[in-house]
Amino acid sequence: MSNHDLNYQLICPQCRNPVPNIVEEFASGDLVCGDCGLVLGDRIIDVRSEWRTFANDDGDDPSRVGAASNPLLDGSQLDTIISKSDGGSGIARDLNKIHGRSTAVKGERNLVQAYKDISSLCDRMGLTKLISDIAKQLYKRVEDEKILRGKSTESIVATCIFIACRQENVPRTFKEIYTYTRVPKREIGRCYRILSKHLSTNVGAMYSEDLMSRFCSHLDLPMNIQRVAIDITKRAKDLGTLAGKSPVSVAAACIYMVSHLLASPKTPKDIANVAGVSETTIKNSYKSLYKMREQLITPDITKNPSLDLLPPP
Repeated sequence: MSNHDLNYQLICPQCRNPVPNIVEEFASGDLVCGDCGLVLGDRIIDVRSEWRTFANDDGDDPSRVGAASNPLLDGSQLDTIISKSDGGSGIARDLNKIHGRSTAVKGERNLVQAYKDISSLCDRMGLTKLISDIAKQLYKRVEDEKILRGKSTESIVATCIFIACRQENVPRTFKEIYTYTRVPKREIGRCYRILSKHLSTNVGAMYSEDLMSRFCSHLDLPMNIQRVAIDITKRAKDLGTLAGKSPVSVAAACIYMVSHLLASPKTPKDIANVAGVSETTIKNSYKSLYKMREQLITPDITKNPSLDLLPPP
């Protein structure tokens, strides 16, 4: 049996130098002879790290050490995962389960599940990824500092989404959060009060003006009704007409008044379905607005205001 030399040596076919001077040009992806310049190969794959390292020792290069680290999770996050597929024998699936039980961290599993719930709820509510990320950061802080000890995960998730919406000036009411999370409004309110005391977060108050655009959009009302409703809301606030009323009730009553004033009437039932308040609440708030209609509706707010179009309370 003859012995074969398994060592391959690349020699330039043009200069045939027994000691080849082969240069790898990663910028162009070529393999070039350093003596005569002949291109010996193309599409060379650069297997070096994708970034520069300024470490003194070569061994400190962090190239290809796994996926990007997630600041919302704890630990080094350099996990090994055993595949479940092995041709149908089932051994790999069993090994995967055993390995998962031995390496799983309960706290991290709970975090990952909570983050999935936050992302899912934000998608269903039509909220942006920024709000979802803020809610996740709030949740991790609550878990790290044990602020809401004893509260359910659902309550904490709902409260974090509520606060994230407030921070980004797209507030949602307790009832809207309840509709998607099924966490009672009273429970969200309790958690919110506790978090407001412990977290130094910039949570602004919710005003009626912040709700106008969303409510008018859901009611298919034109932009001029939204503008006039916001002006009347500010005028009513200055006059103290609806002092003590919730921002949702004020917004609903102003929309009801302006929709009739500008000949695009909406019923209390239509507005109640969108705003999440009862028809009686809207009518009671509207009664206070109707008494002050001459001070609220002036030519500087809308041209040629016709107060006769307003329905009596």
